[in-house]
Amino acid sequence: MNAPHNSQAAGDGIAISVRNITQRFGEEGSAGSVLALDDVSLDVKRGEFVCLLGPSGCGKSTLLNIIGGLFRPTQGEAIVASRPVVGAPHPDKIAFVFQESTLFPWYTVMENFHIALKFQGVARSEWDDRAMEALRAVGMASFARHYPEQLSVGMRQRVNMARGICVGTEILLMDEPFAALDEQTRMVLGEDLSQLLAKTGKTIVFVTHSLAEAVFLSDRIAVMTARPGKIKTIIDVNEAHPRSPDFMLEPRFSQLRNECYALLRDEIRRTMAAQRDPQGEPQGDANESTAGAGA
Repeated sequence: MNAPHNSQAAGDGIAISVRNITQRFGEEGSAGSVLALDDVSLDVKRGEFVCLLGPSGCGKSTLLNIIGGLFRPTQGEAIVASRPVVGAPHPDKIAFVFQESTLFPWYTVMENFHIALKFQGVARSEWDDRAMEALRAVGMASFARHYPEQLSVGMRQRVNMARGICVGTEILLMDEPFAALDEQTRMVLGEDLSQLLAKTGKTIVFVTHSLAEAVFLSDRIAVMTARPGKIKTIIDVNEAHPRSPDFMLEPRFSQLRNECYALLRDEIRRTMAAQRDPQGEPQGDANESTAGAGA
């Protein structure tokens, strides 16, 4: 287990550098003000899989959105591929995979891929080949001509993963992409994601509430405090990708999972206590997803 560290300038080997980020929603001192993140710093190496793990409302998704350029932090900065993120997405560098499917329901899977590749500036002559290669990587090639409503939730998430592969970005930001799935499907998709990392060397930042998911997938786990979110500690998993399901049967897997729980237990209790006391921090869960201060 490593102690929290101050992020250094993004350089060789660093894909993402988060420097002293603080995020407040609403004017400080006002009744609706929420301090979501407080002085968060983190480096993510190229080809690394980092999980953000913490209690509900601690700012995991907020941090992910700042890295992705969906909005600017109140203080601090994020640097991606040596370029400061200035509150605008970097589609040439970053792809998102969200909890909910973002496929357009009136287009087929293949047509959805065409839209993403067109937005990316990829030549039309490459669209079909790149789409099919990505779909084959997640076992969905035979569903290229289906509409999203014809697919199960798990199948749609496989397609979302494939689309993230297809656009060819170096970085994938994944916000609880398996949260709506049953445990068995989550395990299978987790294996697929580990295979993807081994094959492509992509850099992945992954938000989750699942201790087992974090341990199985991560190279490092950034454990966050209750809101205002800070990085409490960083856990090194030190297990090569792709990972076998047998890893989950090893004593070390249970040890790491228990370590995560021990670190989070008090933070979860703090969150629950603050929800009972509206005057305290963190401030409830109401409308977090729309305010941008959730997860």
